[in-house]
Amino acid sequence: MNYNKNIFNKNFITNPVEIERKSFEIIDGLLKDKKPLGKNASIIQRVIHTTADFDYLENLVFSENVLEETINILKHGVNIVTDTQMVRAGVNKRVLEQLKSSVHCFIDSAEVSERAKITETTRSASAMEFAVEHVADPLLFAIGNAPTALIKLYEMITRGYCKPCLIIGVPVGFVNVTESKELIMELNIPFIVSRGRKGGSNVAAAIINAILYETIKYKENTNL
Repeated sequence: MNYNKNIFNKNFITNPVEIERKSFEIIDGLLKDKKPLGKNASIIQRVIHTTADFDYLENLVFSENVLEETINILKHGVNIVTDTQMVRAGVNKRVLEQLKSSVHCFIDSAEVSERAKITETTRSASAMEFAVEHVADPLLFAIGNAPTALIKLYEMITRGYCKPCLIIGVPVGFVNVTESKELIMELNIPFIVSRGRKGGSNVAAAIINAILYETIKYKENTNL
């Protein structure tokens, strides 16, 4: 096979560590003249790195001290529940194992599917109920696709069925999306939300990973 040698003689960066380092260097340069990122900078930067979308500088909303509170819980291990297999696949499993944590997605469960049919709701909503019934606290919910999952969480929390340590609410779309995120921000529960229509499973995974990495750094710096 004949390749165009001129293309492959270019100085492409191919080392994954160097690619990430260079990406964050570019992001930092582009953010230099914008508003200060504050204590949630690592999360905002990683979401922008994942999406190449600087709108998240304004769209991401954080409850007060959410990163510090989550680190304090996560350093002892948590169960992360998500609404899509894509989020589950995107979470760094090596770091999860270091923190004695797990990530769960029940969207493909036969029991969840049957429950959704009986109750005439989405599998995502039924998966949240299933998780609360079958997974031990502390629970961290990361919703990247289905606003109905956020609505179901709001319902269960207001009825006293569960009290998550954090809700990451970043579903993407047009129906119920903005409204479901606003509901989560009304709760007395730590949250990270992408206000408006933007979001997605990749955003949810990026936020989880940013928090995981910050927790590892905290443990290393404090010799825990």
